[in-house]
Amino acid sequence: MSVLVILATGAEEMETVIPTDVLRRAQLNVTVAGLSGADPVVCSRNVKLVPDKSLDDAVKEGPYDAVVLPGGGDGAKNLAASEKVKKILQEQEAGGRIIAAICAGPTALLSHGIAKGKKVTSHPGVKDKMEGSGQYTYSEDRVVRDGQLITSRGPGTAFEFALALVEALKGKETVDKIVPPMLVKL
Repeated sequence: MSVLVILATGAEEMETVIPTDVLRRAQLNVTVAGLSGADPVVCSRNVKLVPDKSLDDAVKEGPYDAVVLPGGGDGAKNLAASEKVKKILQEQEAGGRIIAAICAGPTALLSHGIAKGKKVTSHPGVKDKMEGSGQYTYSEDRVVRDGQLITSRGPGTAFEFALALVEALKGKETVDKIVPPMLVKL
């Protein structure tokens, strides 16, 4: 099974690295794709992350079983402004495949008209935007799954978010196998 994590300038580091790491521990084929190319990406706390490849190259290997949108204010704005991301999300939704977004990442769903009518959560800082749009049912749960949509709140929920993705893709048995060695307290 394959997962595409879209890395944009200004992305939140933990919301990018933790899901990538946890998904790889679950033996999923994860591609971290740079929205602007394959060069290192400066994230929200000035940590530089190196994508596996550019988004342009990564889409040639799709479709993916899941697409992940990390948060981070500027990262989410970059995802929301991208026509490439819009096309990927539209195809993902039309194909009935998983879309996952954390923190401010769900604002890209709103900008691109994705998952209308679904139950979502987000970082409290973008709650009013998500709730006020009238497009979603808003929840303050730490992780929300509504069909093939998984959303979460922020850096502190990144492990729960990642494990929800693992469960959606590979089942609870896999979650139960990978949690103990990571010493994650749920």
